Formats: sequence, C-alpha cells, structure tokens
Amino acid sequence: MSGKTPLQQQADRFDVIVVGAGPGGYVAAIRAAQHGLRVAVVERGELGGVCSNVGCIPTKAMLHGADVAHEIATAGALGFSVGEVSFDISGLVDHSRQVVDQLTTGIRGLLDANGVEIIVGNATVPQKGRVKVEVAKSFRELHSDHIILATGARPRSIPGVEPDGDRVWTSTEALRPTSLPESLLIIGSGAIGAEFASLYRDLGTSVTLVEALPGILPAEDAEVSAFVAGQFRARGIDVQKSVSVTSVVPDESGVTTTFTTSDGASRTVVTERVLVATGVAPNSEGLGLEALGARLNRGFVETDQWCRTGVAGLYAIGDLAGGPCLAHKASHEAVLCVDHIVGEARVSPLDRDFVPGCTYSRPQVASIGLTEAQARATGRELRVGKFNLAGNGKALALGSPEGFVKTIFDGATGELLGAHLVGPDVTEMVQGFGVAHSLHATAEDLAEVVFPHPTVSEAIHESVLDSLDRVIHWPPARK
Repeated sequence: MSGKTPLQQQADRFDVIVVGAGPGGYVAAIRAAQHGLRVAVVERGELGGVCSNVGCIPTKAMLHGADVAHEIATAGALGFSVGEVSFDISGLVDHSRQVVDQLTTGIRGLLDANGVEIIVGNATVPQKGRVKVEVAKSFRELHSDHIILATGARPRSIPGVEPDGDRVWTSTEALRPTSLPESLLIIGSGAIGAEFASLYRDLGTSVTLVEALPGILPAEDAEVSAFVAGQFRARGIDVQKSVSVTSVVPDESGVTTTFTTSDGASRTVVTERVLVATGVAPNSEGLGLEALGARLNRGFVETDQWCRTGVAGLYAIGDLAGGPCLAHKASHEAVLCVDHIVGEARVSPLDRDFVPGCTYSRPQVASIGLTEAQARATGRELRVGKFNLAGNGKALALGSPEGFVKTIFDGATGELLGAHLVGPDVTEMVQGFGVAHSLHATAEDLAEVVFPHPTVSEAIHESVLDSLDRVIHWPPARK
C-alpha cells in the first residue's frame, strides 16, 4: 500500500514525465501537452537549461558586445571619427543576464499556458514507470508509462586541470566575469573555445588558444579550420595546435600553464585566467539508469532512431543521448520522440549528419553534412564547389570579404553531401542547405534557384555553380 488517497495517486499520475527543462525537455513537454496529454516536467535548476542560462543565449549576447567593439575599432574606415571610448564589462554581463531572464520567463509562460506541471527538484528513476523527486527535503513519487530523460550535459574538464571558479574558469564563469582579464589562455578550440577566444580578443584581452588536435574547430572541414586559424592569428590570437597541456597551476596573481608544442618543445605561459573548453560530459549519474538496464557509452545514453533506450517506456534526448550536443538537435529529438510515442504518422528519424553546426566567432562558421575528407572516405565521385567572398558585392560593402562557401555533391547523382560556410552572418544562411537536403535537391536544382542581389547568400549559388564548372563571378580554377 502506498498510503496515499486515490486523489493523491491521481495527482501523481501523468501521461508523460520529462526530466530536465532545457531545450530538449521543455519542448518535449510542450509538444506532449499539444497532443492533449497530462505532462509534468522536473527540473533541479533553472528552466531553459544550460543553453538559455549559461550557454548559447548569454554567449551570443556577449558576442554582440564584441561585434560592437569591433565596429567601433574599425569605424574610421567608414569615415567616422570616434573619440575616447570606455568600456565596463559589467554592463555587457548585465545585458546578457537581462536577455536570459526574458527568455526563461517566456519558457515558464509557455509551459504554464500549455498546462504542464513544473516540479522543482532532483529526480531519479528507481524503476520503470516511476520518477522519484526530492522536493524541499521530502519526496514525491510520480508515475507514467512514458518517461523522457533530457538532463543535458555540463562542461568537461581534463585530468589534472580542475576549474576553481576564480582563476581557472569553465564557460559559466567566462560569461560572468567581474572584470575584464588582461590575458586569457583557452584550452580547447571547439565552438565554445573559438567563440570565447574571439569574444575576449575583441574586448581587448590578450588570448592564447591551445588545441590538442592538428587543427582548431576540429569537427569542421579542414579548409575551414585552417582559414579560421589564419584569421585568428591575424587578429593577434596566439593559436597553438597539436599541443599537450602538462600542468595548470593557479596562484593569487594568475595561472601558469605549461604545454608541449607540436615540435616537442616545452612552453610556459602565464595568464590572468585560464578557460577550460574541452567539451561536455553527460548528466547521467545518479539517475539510476544502470540498474534499469539502460546502455551507456562514455556516460551518454544509447538510443535507437526513436530515442528509445531499450528500457520499456524510457527515452533519452538531447546531449544526454550523445552528439552532436546542440540545442536544436535536442529540440528536434524532443518533437520526434513525443510524436512517435503518440503514433503520429508523419514523423521521421533524425539524420545526425545533417544537424547544422554554427560557431559565432569572427568570422562566423556554419556547416552541415559531411566534410570533404569524410565524403571522400565514402569512395564516391565528388563535385566540390567553392566561392570566395572577395567576389561577393555585399561582403565587400560590409567590409568583410574574408571567407568562402564550399559545397560538396555526389558526382554521379548530384546529391548534396555537405556544405561549409565562413564569413559574415553565415549562421543565418546554413539552414538553406538543410531545406535543400530535406527536399532532396541536387546541385542542378540549386543552380536553378534565383538568389537575391546583393546578398552574401549569393555566394551559395556561386559555389553550387562552381561545382558544375559554371561559376560566373570568379575566375575558373585551373583543373
């Protein structure tokens, strides 16, 4: 006997329980409510998860400030005389937090409007169909035939380097500095490391960026990686690739970092702060997943194409279910998972290769599909097109002609295999390739599209034309 009245038992029974209210969890809850289901979402922290609170959104707000700093610094090229400019980092941090507050308030409003019950507490899944929530030193037991885990991930550290929240930062501290550091060393050059390197350099910080792999932004196409490294170096960022960090020692005055360079030499750098940006680790501990029989791979929950874990009625979405660890992937999985649960006829599995990736550094980077190396590894005949923004009128007018668009097609069928963009506002353009892939558009189909002039997006058209040996606004490459 549970000791609860029938009314209490009914109150704790839901059609769907979602654990975690980040971009996967809150979207899953809303979508389930749209189907007329009774839904609860359990969150131990803030609504919106990492993305809205200490990730995607506040980072972009801070990066907007960096863009403004760059515009001020280069205003003379457009005829503007800018007097003495002062900057207070606290004002930019306040702006980012205001954006966060507005968005998270909106998320709560959406959940309330859809009738989702929000439960604040720490959840475990002691057995199938049951969620136990610790709420204010007491426990509440929830029941459902369908439990969706969306607990996300957290910044991952590396052995021997422990962030202390003061001298050695994670991305969370990097978003809320009390003062602008004079110098910063960043370990890891994925999207997070590259964005913070770009952000702090534009604000005036001396930045060193170290990467263990042979190229920065290692998930990107090799041409993109090499190009961004060159642009960063031109901006004064000390980019070090193929290095091994051997020690990070903080003290009251700064941090001493020692690493081995690509030529085997040992180098020591002293900076005011160090930022560890070496990826994320899934929040799978303490949920009780192993006892239930869920399969884990390096802490990530293994799932099938419908986000099922192999345990009846238990699902995992977003970062918890593995890469790419991106908010929009989590939201997409949330919808397809719920739609499959209710038996929607029009629902398709996610093609993880075609989840677009965006890096909001300067220059911006956006990509979708396979890199050229990955495409060649399939053994297919390829048609690769490339167009430099130096031939794009809008990019020249913006004063940002550095960059390119690269497209990769199957040489026999014209199928789009990948696209890689570097330059101004390319993160706002990459979705066009996602639409093209979804509609099975070929290179010939895209060549027939009329692109508006003058736009940076015309470079997409020219890149496609180049893959067909029909480029207009660039001298033909010597074959």
